[in-house]
Amino acid sequence: QVQLQESGPGLVRPSQTLSLTCAVSGDSITTKYYYWSWIRQAPGKEREGVSCISYSDASTYYADSVKGRFTISRDNAWNMVYLQMNNLTPEDTAVYYCNMNSIYWGKGTLVTVSS
Repeated sequence: QVQLQESGPGLVRPSQTLSLTCAVSGDSITTKYYYWSWIRQAPGKEREGVSCISYSDASTYYADSVKGRFTISRDNAWNMVYLQMNNLTPEDTAVYYCNMNSIYWGKGTLVTVSS
């Protein structure tokens, strides 16, 4: 069974940078047809797909709200998926979840952007 563990919770000020890490165990992140996503849920709001990367790195996806500020990447050797978040705003405050094919979920990590 695939297990996902997010890390990198934090309180940052607007315009600062934060990186999230998703450590994957139970299977390789390069397994065919596995898509790795970051999903977030802000207080009182529905979940939002933030970014996604394919098993082959052939394609990535970014929500319009984060395009140009967030970057998703992966380290196949360490079996990890990352989310680099630049120029953060208070609207980015949310619990961020790592997800595989909408089947396996991490427990989430809280990111708070506040001055």
